[in-house]
Amino acid sequence: MSATTGFGVGSLDPSELRELLDGVRTRLATGGHEPTPGRVAAALRAQGRLFGDGAVLSVVRALRSELVGAGPLQPLLAEPDVTDVLVNGPDEVWVDRGHGLERAPVRFTDEAAVRRLAQRLAAASGRRLDDARPWADIRLADGTRLHAVLPPVVLGSPCLSLRVVRPRAFTLAELTTAGTVPPGGDHLLRTLLAARLSFLVTGGTGTGKSTLLATLLGLAGPGERVVLVEDSAELRPDHPHVVRLETRPANQEGAGRVTLRDLVRQALRMRPDRLVVGECRGPEVLDLLSALNTGHEGGCGTLHANAAADVPARLEALGSAAGLARAALHSQLAAALSVVLHLARDRASGQRRIAEIHVLEQDGDGLVRTVPAARWGADGFLQEPGWARLTRLCAQAGESL
Repeated sequence: MSATTGFGVGSLDPSELRELLDGVRTRLATGGHEPTPGRVAAALRAQGRLFGDGAVLSVVRALRSELVGAGPLQPLLAEPDVTDVLVNGPDEVWVDRGHGLERAPVRFTDEAAVRRLAQRLAAASGRRLDDARPWADIRLADGTRLHAVLPPVVLGSPCLSLRVVRPRAFTLAELTTAGTVPPGGDHLLRTLLAARLSFLVTGGTGTGKSTLLATLLGLAGPGERVVLVEDSAELRPDHPHVVRLETRPANQEGAGRVTLRDLVRQALRMRPDRLVVGECRGPEVLDLLSALNTGHEGGCGTLHANAAADVPARLEALGSAAGLARAALHSQLAAALSVVLHLARDRASGQRRIAEIHVLEQDGDGLVRTVPAARWGADGFLQEPGWARLTRLCAQAGESL
């Protein structure tokens, strides 16, 4: 029987197909070969299998999908509107295109295929992912951020979470069209940047904090030096003078770790006009506040928070964990930070938007609280009680709202 008249892989049940692919994969790996049609056909013959040309090409595609990029997830990551891809199991892949999660028509052959993909991507990034170290946070070559967890830490299948990093930052016009910035809101944001007010972009996971921050950094003056400090390099502002620093995990011997706090201290020696901490989540908040109190105006970062009003308490918790007394934290916070831009996601539509803008002020007891200055409206930002203070802060820098 010739190869062109052989059987098709569609006639095999799932377990037989997995066995077939495993046999071909093992034979190619042993010889260090690429899965070309000729080599796949030879590997099939070595198993006593004879398939037609179409079936051989199907096996080739299946194997290449495991070896190239993010495998079967690569087409999803390539879609311009996709922000997140989540894998909960071989037949449970979810995607976020900016309007909430939806099931994707992508399937893995089995749980082992999900595990192989995760381990291949980890190995390509020089990271360990196995039973002894069943989780990893990885930045892929194209900037995509991958978090992977293996059983038994996660029950059932390995779980993958991929966050897509766009090759360029969105413009304010694009964010306005998308509804993140209300009509006319771009003037307020440009004024905040021009006034060099220090600010935090806050919100929950997936609300677009990094997206908004990257856009705002693109508004900084072209003569300013922007130094980014990130746990995983995601920010790609459209700015001519950007220095990017990224943390490093410890190696397998437990040495070589570089933390956000280490990098913030190094960044201060690099003459930054704007110091940016991609995400404040630990003791580095102390160094950031100290920096903003020593002449580094216009600094900024992101912070996970449920609401803008929760920011002082969130920073207080981070500061206390690092050994800073409450009174000292609030004293530094009052002098260091001016504005909070809080993002939220509409529960019905999934649309991301700047829900509210707060200013910070110190009360009679020395504690910092936030005061609403503006909130999102369909026709533009709506003024709140803190608008007068925000106007004064901008006016002190010669800018007008």
